[in-house]
Amino acid sequence: MFCRDCGEKLSLRFMENEGLVPYCNKCGKYKFPFFPVAVSMVVVRRSDRAILLARHVGDEDYKLIAGYIKKGESAEKTIPRELREETQLTAINWKYLASRYHDAKDILMLGFLVTCDDGELVFNEEIAETRWCTPEEARQIIRKNSTAEFFLNAAIAELGRKK
Repeated sequence: MFCRDCGEKLSLRFMENEGLVPYCNKCGKYKFPFFPVAVSMVVVRRSDRAILLARHVGDEDYKLIAGYIKKGESAEKTIPRELREETQLTAINWKYLASRYHDAKDILMLGFLVTCDDGELVFNEEIAETRWCTPEEARQIIRKNSTAEFFLNAAIAELGRKK
């Protein structure tokens, strides 16, 4: 591990109430591990509560709409920005569901249930195909034992409570 500020090799040093933490001798500071954070959105169309799944270019699996939180940006700002960038849809409201570490990309995912407008779906060059699904169809299509399935199941349970 190296310091992201100066490039110096980090050593592990004991810190009260934290245990062993990477430390930069050059900066004289503890350097807590850093990894990116993203939002994962179960997007639901307002008119009929259909769930949007997307297949990205070069990928066979359908997934949820997701995006990285930019430096200085909150999750609440990321949701409408990412949804608009990837689909041209407008996020009307959203509710936090859960978080989950996604090992495949070394990222913390924050899951949200997002209600969108009934606007025209126009996707960007990252997405090869989209599909509006019933909750049952979405459960069948989404990759089993995935982070997307975890958030999808949480969202479907939340939608069931809203009836």
